[in-house]
Amino acid sequence: MSHLLAEIDKSRLPRHIAIIMDGNGRWAEEKGQDRLYGHFHGVESVRDITEGCAELGIEYLTLYAFSTENWDRPAYEVSGLMELLVDTIRKEVPTLNKNNIRLHVIGATDMLPENARKELQEALDETAVNTGLNLVMALSYSSRWELVNAVRSIAKDVKSGSIDPEAITQDTLQHHLTTSQFPDPELMIRTSGEYRISNFLLYQLAYAELYFTETRWPDFRKENLYEAILNFQQRERRFGKTGAQLKEENIIN
Repeated sequence: MSHLLAEIDKSRLPRHIAIIMDGNGRWAEEKGQDRLYGHFHGVESVRDITEGCAELGIEYLTLYAFSTENWDRPAYEVSGLMELLVDTIRKEVPTLNKNNIRLHVIGATDMLPENARKELQEALDETAVNTGLNLVMALSYSSRWELVNAVRSIAKDVKSGSIDPEAITQDTLQHHLTTSQFPDPELMIRTSGEYRISNFLLYQLAYAELYFTETRWPDFRKENLYEAILNFQQRERRFGKTGAQLKEENIIN
């Protein structure tokens, strides 16, 4: 057993981890390879980290796989990514089922090519009965797109008279987000040394602990995940309260 894994307090795991998988292209360029070579090797990391989360008993893992802004990348890279996506989903479904992992997708999936949407839907259907880790893929996703859609949806409800504007609360907005069935992430990891959230789960990350690492995504493995979780467990999560208030509440509880 890894010494880092042995140090993790299993009673204080984050319920939901979100990851911005950054650095595939740069990793490949540093090796004198095509950017798609990096994306191809990034799939190994997805496999390893998904397995690591499932083994630990993490309930939700959200991976930022493709943003709406990524459509602006060179055409060859986008089409290569789509082919890789379809191929990976098709190959991974038996493994997901074997490990009791349920797949979910958030994002503007209507922008995906038809064959990708078809493979995706089949994978969602085939893993729907699984009760272990919930693997959420953010595909053709951006948080601003999501928030605009939520506001539009609420506006329709107001217009139809099914909701009173005065009755709109945070819960109303939460209900209209694509993530309404998932708890908010407690830990957000970004690889490759960038210190940005990049339009990812802006509303949901309000109280998440943010963890940044220089490691490029294709090199990110279970040991790196354990380091992030241990770092998370050393932090005091106050949610706007003081440390003294939290200690007092813990004594009472």
